[in-house]
Amino acid sequence: MTEKIIVPLDVSSLDEVIKLLDKLPQVNFWKVGLQLFVATGAESLKILRERNKKIFLDLKFHDIPNTVAGACASAKNYGVDLLTIHATAGKEAAIAGKTALDTKTKLIAITVLTSLSPRELAFDLKIPLELSEYALQMAILAKESGLDGAVCSPQEVAQLREVCGKDFTLVCPGVRPQWAEKGDQRRVMTPKEAIQAGADYLVIGRPITAAANPVEAWERVCEEVSF
Repeated sequence: MTEKIIVPLDVSSLDEVIKLLDKLPQVNFWKVGLQLFVATGAESLKILRERNKKIFLDLKFHDIPNTVAGACASAKNYGVDLLTIHATAGKEAAIAGKTALDTKTKLIAITVLTSLSPRELAFDLKIPLELSEYALQMAILAKESGLDGAVCSPQEVAQLREVCGKDFTLVCPGVRPQWAEKGDQRRVMTPKEAIQAGADYLVIGRPITAAANPVEAWERVCEEVSF
């Protein structure tokens, strides 16, 4: 079950990357997002590959189809396991991105960011659907475009699993143990609840990496999901 936990490297330097990897050698799956990639480029990916770690490159591509295809073609050279695109880029961009990748890298779609609330979706973004319905529609769009899966909050994962099937990879941020603070995540569940709901992978960052004792926090999370 520990293979289902992805820990974000939300740092800004290679020194910090190495410190975290040394501190948590038990973690096999790491996420590299915009903060680290903008700061260090592909060097962080090289370090992870040298340590035989799995990589979730979370750059959330959102652009015209030609640009998305070019970005995915470039990302193919990194040999990562997961790569993200916003579903709202549309079917054409999703298909172009998937076509530009090889079979090793799974391209998964962002449905609705877990920091967004139903009120923000309705009043700020003017989306006339319930949040859960909108997330489902984005996941269906991704599946119809040939993508390998989607990113969603654990509160939507059961519905997406039922509709999109068992082979559609579902990655859930917004996962917080009961003993951890929610931070800027709005739609959360505990690790055990998210796995039971149908998540394939859980993205759990600050409860582990910002803990006074990250190793102890990691072990507590592992205990939670090993039911």
